[in-house]
Amino acid sequence: MDRITRTLPINAEYWDNQYKQNTTGWDLKQVSPSLKAYFEQLDNKKLAILIAGCGNAYEAEYLYSLGFQNITLVDISETLVNTLKEKWKDTSIQIVLQDIFEHQGMYDLIVEQTLFCAIDPTLRPKYVVTMHHLLTEKGKLVGLLFDKEFDKQGPPFGGSKRQYEPLFSPYFTFNTFEACHNSVLLRQGAELFINFSKK
Repeated sequence: MDRITRTLPINAEYWDNQYKQNTTGWDLKQVSPSLKAYFEQLDNKKLAILIAGCGNAYEAEYLYSLGFQNITLVDISETLVNTLKEKWKDTSIQIVLQDIFEHQGMYDLIVEQTLFCAIDPTLRPKYVVTMHHLLTEKGKLVGLLFDKEFDKQGPPFGGSKRQYEPLFSPYFTFNTFEACHNSVLLRQGAELFINFSKK
């Protein structure tokens, strides 16, 4: 683990404590409507799907209900991972306790839902390179990014499309990069929906 990761409040202990104390204010308790709509139009049920920094993984639950079997969840919280392993012990969903920056694999689709805003902005370039590395040749990164700045020190850490574009553009083609029109009520006007293809 590098110096930046050790000194910022985004290590395994920090996130594990959030789940132990149930201080998970970012948790929507449901799959985001925009991701739900995107999943419903996917035809290939054999896609290899990664949900990085998966949290309670409502996205995985919905994908599984639609018939997707090749789903991998990665999170840094041992408490959360143990809960998910028990919940889905009789399914094909793979659950991995790991720092996403150390993960190895190849995926057709990576779902972004609150991981990008959870890491310190200094790690965003590393995030982009990691997502690019984990995707297959025609793989996609799809999900939501915050389109707002926060008044207090994060996480979550905010930002804007103007800030994100130069980070992603060397590595991805932007299929969709626009204000989300079907966010949950609490996040309306504060999210961007992204659908990026690996270059």
